[in-house]
Amino acid sequence: MSMRVELVYAEAEQVSRFSQLPGHTEFGVALAHAGLLLLQRLQPKVAALPMGSVEISWLPVAQLQDGREVYEADGAPRIVRHAPPPPPEPPPVKRPDSITEGDATRIAYDAYIREVASFLRSGLSVLVACEKVVVPHLAEHIVRLSGQEPKVLTVPAGAEDQAEPPIDLRQLGGAQTSLRQRQLAQLRELLREITKGQVLVITHLDLLGGGSDSALANETRDLVDLLYGAEDPVMLAFSDPSLTLPEVLAARFAVRVGFEGSPRLVPLGGSLQPIERALVTVGEAERFTGIDTADFYKYVAGLNPVRLRQAIRYSYQETEGREGVTVKDLQENIRKFKAQASSSFEIPTVTFDHIGGYGDVKSEIIRALDVMARARELPDEYQELRGELIPRGFIFHGEPGTGKTLFAKAIANSMDATIQVVSGPEVTNKYVGESERKIRELFAEARRNAPAVIVFDEFDSIAASRSTADDGGSRAGNAMVAQILTEMDGFRPDVQMLVIGTTNRLEIIDRALLRPSRFQSFHIGLPDAEARRGIIEVHARRFHIDVSGLMEPLIVASEGWNGDEIRALFRDAFVDRWREDKAADAERLGELVGHYQRARREQQRSKAGRQ
Repeated sequence: MSMRVELVYAEAEQVSRFSQLPGHTEFGVALAHAGLLLLQRLQPKVAALPMGSVEISWLPVAQLQDGREVYEADGAPRIVRHAPPPPPEPPPVKRPDSITEGDATRIAYDAYIREVASFLRSGLSVLVACEKVVVPHLAEHIVRLSGQEPKVLTVPAGAEDQAEPPIDLRQLGGAQTSLRQRQLAQLRELLREITKGQVLVITHLDLLGGGSDSALANETRDLVDLLYGAEDPVMLAFSDPSLTLPEVLAARFAVRVGFEGSPRLVPLGGSLQPIERALVTVGEAERFTGIDTADFYKYVAGLNPVRLRQAIRYSYQETEGREGVTVKDLQENIRKFKAQASSSFEIPTVTFDHIGGYGDVKSEIIRALDVMARARELPDEYQELRGELIPRGFIFHGEPGTGKTLFAKAIANSMDATIQVVSGPEVTNKYVGESERKIRELFAEARRNAPAVIVFDEFDSIAASRSTADDGGSRAGNAMVAQILTEMDGFRPDVQMLVIGTTNRLEIIDRALLRPSRFQSFHIGLPDAEARRGIIEVHARRFHIDVSGLMEPLIVASEGWNGDEIRALFRDAFVDRWREDKAADAERLGELVGHYQRARREQQRSKAGRQ
């Protein structure tokens, strides 16, 4: 027969914190962790029960009479005193004169830090998933607030710089193995020495646990044996989301939390303030006049507080000595900083004006982007709809050479976003789990660089319909699709990020990805006469070739051509004029058109012969 207990709570968050604990947690520990109260003193035998075996009734403290006596988990009495109405919100607090990266981390992640410290005080081990650059600051603030004495597993010189997984640890041989063996020996000693009131801090559990490498399984098994064999020490460990951590290691921790990006509001001066007021100094705000809270957050939402401060310092340095500096300079320099800090993201220069024709497609895309841009202006009563209104991804499908990637770059430009173009086959890897890891890394890097656009060229190579076959290739393909679905469903509405897939084989894309809630589909086919007119105008202007009087013949002659073939026509005419001093006139353009038409007929005959 289960025990029934009535619990008193002041905030819904207390109920949530209690409910998220594992069912085997002692009832008394769970109550203390959540800060819950009881109508009667808690009996020791009940406190020792697993919380999952206790039947709970919930009672909000507001329903109790003023002056009613209630009890904390340790039996201490408390008197209910209903608070008076809250005072009016204080005015915006003063910006800091200066701020360190450690202070920025503490301010931005204050709520998370307090939550993790509370878990540690309750005797629960915590695994934190976050970027490595914030780990030293987080570890310091969390341990200090927990009141525990830290016992830190140190990382040998050089190892702490491995923010990305090793290229191929199989090539490093004994050196890497020896490093981990030394760390395991140190960990074994710390586990023997640790006592009550101390917390074991493992700042790089992912590297110690093998990262993404499968050749170090022996060290990983030794680590599992150590952590599970110890007498339940309180541990605080950190893992980078871009690195693979075996589930058996993660499961050793009672609580798992994740810190990503920066929050919109942070506690400061007794109230919640926009992050730009807390992390932008007085001098920086004076230089970048016109800072707007919403616009600022758009550019930094995906940056952790350390990277955010680095981006602002970079922008401040870049504008040193210049006059007329505005917030636009800050925004542009933050984009540059993110592109330079990433090995793969770039700032696009293509606009919709560089794409001739396709007026209907452009209008539909621009409308979708307008919804994304205006979603933050929704009234408060509709805020829960933001995630449903903002598009998560587009699929551009159609014949090769029709400008699908150009459209993606123009979209990124209109969003003031960085962009990464990835060939689908580049993602695939013969080693088990490597393709999924690559996808996780791409999405994680895009979030850090938000607003950002990821373009998967040849999307069908990684997103083909899942198969029921049990061969290795089918399992790998299914795993990639599952990982993409996981990433797409984990989007934060306040982080502007868009995924674009390009393909000329839409029919083989997995149907789950083609749902309207995930990808909006756009057909970009061969250009019609009006679109060819626009494409000819764009490239004639770009290559400085006069087509007056030639427009109609060129439109007719290029029927069935894609945009890339039309561009090649003008490129070749320009090269002839520049290198061989040949006039780019009607005669030369006619010769080039004839050459391309013969080449196209030859390709068609060759294709027909193979069928």
